[in-house]
Amino acid sequence: MDVPDGRPQRLRTRAARFLRMRRRVLLHLGAWSVLEAGQTFLAGYALARALDDGFLAGDVRTGLLWLGAAGLAVCAGAYGTGRVYGVVAALVEPARDRLVTTVVGRGVREADTGALSGLTQQVELARDTLAGVVMVSRSFLFTAAGALIGLFSLAPLLLVVVLPPLLAGTALFAATLRPLARRQEAFLTADEALAQELGTLCPGLRDVTASGAEERVAADVGERIDTELRTARALAHWSVTRTAALTVGGELPVVLLLLTTPWLLAHGVTPGALVGALAYVTQSLLPALQNLVHGLGTSGSRLTVVLRRLTRAPKGRAQRPRSRQPAATPPPSGAPALTLTSLTFAYGPAGEPILNGLDLTLPTGAHLAVVGPSGIGKSTLTGLVAGLLTPQHGTIHVHGHPVPAPQATVLIPQEAYVHGGTLAENLSLFREDPVPEAELLAVAETVGLTPLLHRLGGPDAPVDPAALSAGERQLIALTRAYLSPAPLALLDEATCHLDPEAEARAERAFAARPGGTLLVVAHRISSALRAERILVMDGARTACGTHDDLLRTSALYRQLTTGWTPHQTPLAR
Repeated sequence: MDVPDGRPQRLRTRAARFLRMRRRVLLHLGAWSVLEAGQTFLAGYALARALDDGFLAGDVRTGLLWLGAAGLAVCAGAYGTGRVYGVVAALVEPARDRLVTTVVGRGVREADTGALSGLTQQVELARDTLAGVVMVSRSFLFTAAGALIGLFSLAPLLLVVVLPPLLAGTALFAATLRPLARRQEAFLTADEALAQELGTLCPGLRDVTASGAEERVAADVGERIDTELRTARALAHWSVTRTAALTVGGELPVVLLLLTTPWLLAHGVTPGALVGALAYVTQSLLPALQNLVHGLGTSGSRLTVVLRRLTRAPKGRAQRPRSRQPAATPPPSGAPALTLTSLTFAYGPAGEPILNGLDLTLPTGAHLAVVGPSGIGKSTLTGLVAGLLTPQHGTIHVHGHPVPAPQATVLIPQEAYVHGGTLAENLSLFREDPVPEAELLAVAETVGLTPLLHRLGGPDAPVDPAALSAGERQLIALTRAYLSPAPLALLDEATCHLDPEAEARAERAFAARPGGTLLVVAHRISSALRAERILVMDGARTACGTHDDLLRTSALYRQLTTGWTPHQTPLAR
C-alpha cells in the first residue's frame, strides 16, 4: 500500500499532542507502575540477602524475613498492576472517542464508504491494540528498571554480563518494528483484497459460469492468493529476527551468567547475588522481553496500520473498465453450420468414451433433435459444440471455424440462468449494446415471453430470480439466446419446464430464426417430431435420420417412442 509522504510524521505529532494533554494520567500510570518495579527489585534482591545474610550465614530468621519482604512486594505489585488497568482505560478511551469523531466526520463530509467498517471494526481494533501496547511497553520499562537497579545493588559486575546482550536484543527488536509494520500492512491489505474478491465472487458464481468467465476469475483469484502468500512469507521472515532478538536479549544473559560464574565469584560476587541475578533474568527480564516482542511486535505493527488507515484521506474506487464481448465469428459463405469429424470424448484418460468417432454435418438453417437414454452423452455433445469441453480426438467446426469460436454458439441448459437487475438487462446479456425496445418486444412475442413481460411490468421492470418459476426462467433464457448474435443455438432440455404448447412455440421460433441453426436435446417425442433430422445416441450404434427412417433402422428409437402420447411420454428415460 502506498503511504503518502509525511503521514507517519503527522501521526507522531498527533500522538505527542494527545499525550501532552494527558500528563496527569501518565503521572498516575507511572506512580502505580513503580509498585511493579519495586516488586521486581525485591524479587532478586531479597532472595540474595536471604541467602547471603540469612540461610548461608546460619541465620534462618533473617532469611525468612527477607523472603517475607519479597512476598509483601508481590502483593503490592499485584495491587499496583490492578490499578494500572483503570489508568490505561482513562488513556485509551479518549483516544477511541477521537478516532470515532474522525471516522464519523469523514463519513459525513466525504461520503466515505469505509466509515462503517472503520466504526465497527477498525476503531475497536485500535482501542484494544493501543491498550495492549501501553501495557506491555510500560511493563517492560518498569520491570527492566527494577531488575537493572537490583543487579547494580547486588554487584555492579553483574550489569557487565547482563546489560550488553539485553541492550543488543532490545535494539535488534526495535530495528524490526518499522519493516515489520510495513509487511504487516502489506499482508493485511492482501488479505482484505482476497476476502473482498471472494466475498464478491461467491454470491456470483452462477454469473461467472453463465458468462464463461471461469478462467479469468480463477486467474484473478489466483493472483490475489499468490500476493497474500508472498506477503505472508515476507512477514514470517521477520518473525525469525524477532526470535533472534528474544534469544539475544533474554536467554543469552542466562548462559553468560553461568559461564562467568567462576570469574564473578573470584571478583567478590556472592553466591546469593548470583542466584538473585539469575532470578532477575529468568523471572523478570525474560518474561518482560517476551511480552514486549510478541505484544509490541504484533499489536504495535497492527496499531500502526489501523491508525494510518483511520487517519488517511479516502481514495476513490477505481472502476474496472467494462469488458466488451468479442465480435461474432462471421460465417464463411457455403460452410456448414456444424461439422463434427471423428469426435471422441471420455471423462478421464481411463474412462469409457462417451462419444467415439462421431461424424455429423448440419447445414445452415437445419433443425436437429438429439435423443437417447439418460447418461448417454447428449449434454456432453452440447458442451463439446459450445466449447465447454475439449475432445480427446476429432474436430468441431462451427460455420467453418474451429471451436471455440467467439459468439458462434449459444447454449441454453436445463437450469436456466436469470440474474438480478431489469428484464431488459437480462435479455441483453449476450449483446454488446442495449437491445432496441422494438426488437426486444418483437422477439418476446415470437418466443412467447410477452405475458410474463407484461406481468412483470415491462422491459425496465426489476427481476427477482427467486420469485420466478422454473418455466418463467426458461422463457427469459430462451429469449436472451434468441437475441444473441450466435447463429447456432443449442437447447439442452431448455424447455423441459414449459408446457407442450409453450415448448412448441419456442422451438418453432428458433427453427425459423433468420440465419440460425437449431440443435435440440429433446425432452419429449413431440420435440423430435418437429425436427428435420434426429440424432439417436446409442453408444456405438449412433444413428441419424428422419423420424420414419429411424423407426425402420433404430431399435432404440422404436423403444423410446413406444406408447408415445404427445404430452406425457419423455424420450430420455
